[in-house]
Amino acid sequence: MEEDFARTHRAFMKEALDEASKALSSGEVPVGAVVVRGNRIVARAHNRTETLRDPTAHAEILAIRAASSTLGKWRLDDVTLYSTLEPCPMCAGAIVEARIPLVVFGARDPRAGAAGSVVNILVNAQLGSSPEVIEGVLEEDCRNILVRFFKERRKTGQ
Repeated sequence: MEEDFARTHRAFMKEALDEASKALSSGEVPVGAVVVRGNRIVARAHNRTETLRDPTAHAEILAIRAASSTLGKWRLDDVTLYSTLEPCPMCAGAIVEARIPLVVFGARDPRAGAAGSVVNILVNAQLGSSPEVIEGVLEEDCRNILVRFFKERRKTGQ
């Protein structure tokens, strides 16, 4: 049973990584997210802050918006959010507000992670809703796409 959950988490994280690859291809920081209800992806997104010129256009925010639209509700209390990177404070706040009960992420973000790396917004009883958090799913793959992106940016002086 435990192995089934792990296999499922890896499969959905691969989908999030596909989204991160789309971000990479368009010059965005390569972060991807998918929202799953039951065993079906109801929303997917990747970072689009540069493309949309919108500081809120993070993969998680866009995926939450799409899931809310698809499901016709803002209270996403029956979904799982998969993200290739630990959510930032803004995204963690949206996750809490949306009542998402389970968050699965790949790589920690030592610069802006809000699931324990810098702050812990996701596990804060004072906010009223605390999702379960599973971290490190396909961590190496999730970290490597980010490392490759930032290495290339430094090389080109961006």
